[in-house]
Amino acid sequence: MSVITDPDNLNDGTEIVVTTGAKTVKLQVSGNLGTDGVTLKCVYSKLKDLWKTSSTYIQYPFPMGPITDEQFELINGWDFDKTIPVTETSATVNLIRTGGWALKDNAGVSQEEWAGIVTLGSLGVTDQVYYQQASAGAATNIVLQGAVNQAVKVYGDATHGNFDYRSYFKMFVREYQKIYASSQLSDIGVSTVTYQVYRFPLANGSDLKITHNDATVLGSSPYTGMTVTWYASPQARSIGGTNRNFHVIVDGNNGTAEQIYEYVQYELRQSADIDQGAGTKTGKTAADLLRFVGDSLYTLVQPEGGVYIDNFQANDTNRLTFVDDLSINRTFPYVAALTIQFGETLQNDASAIYHVYFTNDDAGDNTGRDFGTATAITVNDQASVAMSGTIGGAGSISKTFDYDGNVQRGAASAGTDAPITVVAIGLNTAQYVKAAGTIGRSIANVISLVAPLERNYQNL
Repeated sequence: MSVITDPDNLNDGTEIVVTTGAKTVKLQVSGNLGTDGVTLKCVYSKLKDLWKTSSTYIQYPFPMGPITDEQFELINGWDFDKTIPVTETSATVNLIRTGGWALKDNAGVSQEEWAGIVTLGSLGVTDQVYYQQASAGAATNIVLQGAVNQAVKVYGDATHGNFDYRSYFKMFVREYQKIYASSQLSDIGVSTVTYQVYRFPLANGSDLKITHNDATVLGSSPYTGMTVTWYASPQARSIGGTNRNFHVIVDGNNGTAEQIYEYVQYELRQSADIDQGAGTKTGKTAADLLRFVGDSLYTLVQPEGGVYIDNFQANDTNRLTFVDDLSINRTFPYVAALTIQFGETLQNDASAIYHVYFTNDDAGDNTGRDFGTATAITVNDQASVAMSGTIGGAGSISKTFDYDGNVQRGAASAGTDAPITVVAIGLNTAQYVKAAGTIGRSIANVISLVAPLERNYQNL
């Protein structure tokens, strides 16, 4: 069934029941009326038809007063039937579409106010939208799944609930493998609601970055070692040699950017406290923390401040952007990655070592500190540790390089491609080997060392 807009489809005693003694109007899922509901304008129009044609109803004051075709008042002591049915979707107030109303006393003062909430945008038919009516309030599900068209009570006087939620309303839709979305009053240019219809932009779509199911995130590494902590005081983190302040820290537990994102998105669908700190933060009503733009992961500013990720993989450094407490996006200087691949003879030689040198310093001071001279420069990694060591049977070793900040060759060399010469030598199985290459502004720099088999070395 579709939403009823024609009052001729509401039959007295079947889809609509008027009780003159109790002064109530009840809608029933029966006949033409399904859970898709009926517009409030249609209900008003049907009541007019009944009052005009019925010798019984005309004896009583009329139940409703129109303000607009989406805003009405229940007057003269009338109210919608508030009986709670077995199925919540069948309640009268939950069957009303595209309308807001106020219950007025005899002096014209609101006793209750209901706002009509409508979403604009594409949502899946089984997507569950939920809402908050206070910044730290509980989540309440919209009665029907999919796109929203439902009335929500926003005010009740001392005898009708005793609350006033007219200054806060926020909706969420967070489904597995879908991009999260939310919408609040400020998104539609409103600070206070009344008893009318409000249309909120709210849409989602497939999230291609979510590839593991909840059971995997809940029970396997590296997810099980990840946390999110909200801090009362700023937490300093060094980015490019300068400390920046953040109030939310995600511990990535050496996961990839995608794994960290999957963990955080899982947490944001939980009804429990997800804050590993002293505070309390309910997952499903916490603000979004992360967003992918292409393959780049951005943190999102929170009411408390900025968000930083600890313990991320070094290879992801260049695709992470952190928003700090000043709401400024911060990125690390570009970190290049170098993978050194070793052939079988080097892998099998327990004594094998390697060294990475700059081939020359031409792009910097150009003072002749070239490979093959006594002043050759060993390349330092991002942490200023020399790129050298034992191979230890590894098929490859990965190193990071401060592409924008490394000035070992001289100040002018920062941010330029680095020509390198990599050497390795073993004892019993691998001869000396040398290979030249370049560390460019990339995380795909690769150099291979394949040493000839050692047949002559002997040291008794």
